[in-house]
Formats: sequence, C-alpha cells, structure tokens
Amino acid sequence: MDAEIQKALNEHIKEELNAEHHYLATAAYLDGLSLEGMSQWMRAQAREEHDHAMRIFDFVLHRGGRVDLKGVDAPRAGFDSPLEAFQHALAGERKVTAQINELYELATSRKDHATRVMLEWFITEQVEEEDTMQTIVDQLEMAGSDSAAMLMMDQRLGERAAAP
Repeated sequence: MDAEIQKALNEHIKEELNAEHHYLATAAYLDGLSLEGMSQWMRAQAREEHDHAMRIFDFVLHRGGRVDLKGVDAPRAGFDSPLEAFQHALAGERKVTAQINELYELATSRKDHATRVMLEWFITEQVEEEDTMQTIVDQLEMAGSDSAAMLMMDQRLGERAAAP
C-alpha cells in the first residue's frame, strides 16, 4: 500500500471515529431534552460512523497496510437547540464529504484503483448522508418553536431502526 494513501486512510479512520463521538455527544444532549427519538437517531448514526471507520480499517489491513489509530477529539457537548445540533451534524457530514473527495483525488493521482473503488461507496453514502441531514434541518427550521411539531419530529426520527 502506498505510504501516503495509508497515512491518509488512517487519518480518515480517526475522522470517522470523531464523527461517532460527535453523534454520541449529540445523542446525550438530545436525551437531556427528553427528545428520545432524536437521541435514538443520533445513536444509530454513531453506530453507522463506527461501521464506516471499520470499513476503512479492514480495507487497510486487507491491502497489507498498517492501521495506526490516533486519539479522537473531544466532541462538542451542548447546543442552543435541537436545530443547532442537527446543523452542526450537517456541517460535520459536509466536512467528511470533502475529506473523502480529497482521498479519492489522492488515490486517482497515485493510480490506486482499489482505493478509488472502495471510496466510491463512501462518495455515494455521503450524498445520502447530506441529503438526509439537510431534510431534517429543513424540517426543524419549519417547526421553529412549535412544541407539537418538535414532538412529531422526535417521534418520526425515533422510528429509525436501531442497528444491531
């Protein structure tokens, strides 16, 4: 495995784990507001980010590379509102998209076709992630300070099937 690609993939494992911790901290914040459905949604999102990190982890190992785990950053613990929490999550997803695009460009420049193919899954996934998060942000903006609308959103987001 190309040393620069291995280093970049290891850094991205850290970013996916950072995202997992962000979602867990956000779940705790939302649970503190008794928005259990939104909290459950964030917990499921955290598990998904963990799975993303492990997907890259396994890829590096299967390519004969070395996984070099780095410590994760402390996540933001509080927000002014559920809307702000989801806006922050959307910004995080956009950051991850940019990082994946940079990785794809690196793999392309190094003619590392296997890494490019692996990253194509992530590119498709990020389109879905950003779209989902943007929809939630839009709906929370529409809900505004309407408690009934917020509770409806909480119930709807709580319907997301929990991952095993």
